[in-house]
Amino acid sequence: MKFGVVMRTDIPLSSIADLAQEAEASGWDGFFLWDSFAGQDPWILLTAVALRTERIHFGPLVTAPSRRRPWQLASETVTLDHLSQGRVILPVGLGAAEDLGFARFGESMDRRLRAELLDESIDILQGLWSGKPFSYDGKHYHLEEAAFQLMPVQSPRIPIWVVAAWPRHTSMKRALRCDGILPVKMTAEGISYSLTLEDLRAIKTYVDTEREQAGPFEIVIEGETPGEDHARANMLVQPFAEAGATWWLEDVATAPYKAGGLEGMSLRIRQGPPYRKRAVDKKP
Repeated sequence: MKFGVVMRTDIPLSSIADLAQEAEASGWDGFFLWDSFAGQDPWILLTAVALRTERIHFGPLVTAPSRRRPWQLASETVTLDHLSQGRVILPVGLGAAEDLGFARFGESMDRRLRAELLDESIDILQGLWSGKPFSYDGKHYHLEEAAFQLMPVQSPRIPIWVVAAWPRHTSMKRALRCDGILPVKMTAEGISYSLTLEDLRAIKTYVDTEREQAGPFEIVIEGETPGEDHARANMLVQPFAEAGATWWLEDVATAPYKAGGLEGMSLRIRQGPPYRKRAVDKKP
């Protein structure tokens, strides 16, 4: 299992690259920033992360392609993949309804439309990253013989993780044609972010049975562990790893921030991930 941290961006922006360096030095594998519309551009912030780190993977959590142009998103990500020598991950989803970047700026709030835009955006991202002339005639987007000069450093492409609602077949199938899933659960009350181990095992079985593409596929879980107690953190995370999760994203944006602000987030990062108690050496 790999471990990442999820960061908020309503903090002094000059601190974000410092926190990324702390995460890398403390043994984390990933560094992810909120992508909610509040004035901060995650791609500029992630550029700073790319230039200040050497090993750690990073990306936005999560980007809603329905309020971005997919060809611009493809260009931003492939450029950043080169700057970072192949460390970008692109988590995508429909976007949260409470994100002010939708209704207040005239973006669609219709779930069906946002799902259609997400599906077409994934097609376009993968097509443009191929480096070959690419045409596309979708319901919403149309491209004629477009080709990028740059191809991603990562092969076969920049990994795309998709927020998918279990057990919705259409939503799950969308994730399976990409490289990872950030699962949520559909309940009678709506979407729940609390998955049980039984849910996770069922998702792992579904992935193993239904996925047709070759290559690795990540199952990504978000939660909180006590940084001051590695043994307890290990006990909390181990069952999720055994059930099939391949990434654990530590939420340092909520409780640690509420407890100590920026310093609370920094402390939790410096305490390191479960399973590891020493810093990871930088690559030569």
